[in-house]
Amino acid sequence: MSSKHHCVKLNDGHFIPALGFGTSIPNEVPKSKSLEAVHLAIDAGYHHIDTASAYQIEEEIGQAIQSKIKAGVVKREDMFITTKLWCTCFRPELVKPALEKSLKNLQLDYADLYIMHYPVPMKSGDKYLPVDDKGKWLLDTVDFCDTWEMLEKCKDAGLVKSIGVSNFNHKQLERLLNKPGLKYKPVCNQVECHLYMNQSKLLDYCKSKDIVLVAYGALGTQRYKEWVDQNSPVLLDDPVLCDVAKKNKRSPALIALRYLVQREVVPLAQSFKENEMRENLQVFEFQLSPEDMKTLDGLNKNFRYLSAEFLAGHPEYPFSEEY
Repeated sequence: MSSKHHCVKLNDGHFIPALGFGTSIPNEVPKSKSLEAVHLAIDAGYHHIDTASAYQIEEEIGQAIQSKIKAGVVKREDMFITTKLWCTCFRPELVKPALEKSLKNLQLDYADLYIMHYPVPMKSGDKYLPVDDKGKWLLDTVDFCDTWEMLEKCKDAGLVKSIGVSNFNHKQLERLLNKPGLKYKPVCNQVECHLYMNQSKLLDYCKSKDIVLVAYGALGTQRYKEWVDQNSPVLLDDPVLCDVAKKNKRSPALIALRYLVQREVVPLAQSFKENEMRENLQVFEFQLSPEDMKTLDGLNKNFRYLSAEFLAGHPEYPFSEEY
């Protein structure tokens, strides 16, 4: 990673750009929109692109990255590409093939970061969300510590530079960190994190273990009908947030991102509009006062937009714990 970008150092010595571009989309959004968005994001100056095999858009992301590299807009070594191991591939023998498939789709020789999407294994097979004939989710019993050993092997094989986790609670992180024979600590835990769910306890825990907290839903999610209750509060319309934004002469979205960056969280900002993408990159151009930070701390209500209900029946379901 080139030093001119704002970066955070990971516990393995690599650097992650301090603002990322998120690419998760439900079926209601055409894939061509993601392709266009990643083109715009790279042009705007994003070097950190976060995707996952479960988003089923790795091919589009790969096309966008390759075309920007060919056009001389960016070099591969200036990009930081994250993808994720989906829950149906947690059986040890499925991990490396899953990563290799992602790399093929992304047209990359290696990923910068590979993370376990959830701590909950699902039945392996060709379906992303396997169900039985009664429509019940089919979960599995793989120990995520066994899966982790395979991620370590993928790192040793040079297929990925850094490895991490997503949606782990602190007890699950603790279990992984205490695993006998642990070779590499996870560099990050990617979780839902925003003003309504500021994750202060999990953040403190992660900092104490030198694990970076990466935030999805940083702007209160894109509020897709398929995933988010449409009656849930609209984060960017929050009157307190809007007051702080007005006072600082910035948009509510920028304030919401700056709040995270100032707490050493790495937010993923998602947008399909070029002007918003460019504006979000201004997050490094200003600071919030301690008073503003305290005011914004007061907005926390431990409210989760994305609760992954489909995993709720499993003993490893992460969100029953306080943090």
